[in-house]
Amino acid sequence: MVGNLLVIRDIIVNFAVKIIMRIDHLAINVSDLENARKFFEEYFGGTANQMYHNQRTGLRTYFMTFADGSRLELMSRPGIESPVFAPMRCGYVHLSFSTGSKEAVDNLTGRLAEAGYETLDGPRTTGDGYYESSVNGFENNIIEITV
Repeated sequence: MVGNLLVIRDIIVNFAVKIIMRIDHLAINVSDLENARKFFEEYFGGTANQMYHNQRTGLRTYFMTFADGSRLELMSRPGIESPVFAPMRCGYVHLSFSTGSKEAVDNLTGRLAEAGYETLDGPRTTGDGYYESSVNGFENNIIEITV
């Protein structure tokens, strides 16, 4: 009887963990924190919290919150190195924003291009049916813009 209760407890715990797990936020290091904040506010509608500053380490951060509740942490501290731009690297590849329509993808891609951000690809429909573009965004962070 106790063995059965333990099995049932494990099933419930595992089920609950699967339901509540979600990515809370993504963090990126930047060398120019204020301009990174402005970039995500201006082009992606993010709202920054009050800047956090750790006096001991020099770390400064903003949490950018977007309309759907997703969050991006922008981090800067002394000694951050900027690697050579390599879009086909291991690890972080791109940050994707959904705009809601093809027209919005086109418009935002155009605005970013006019502001001097290089369009890497698109806008186009991919082989698997997504309408998207890729832009070399702030400090060489690739931004994907999708419907």
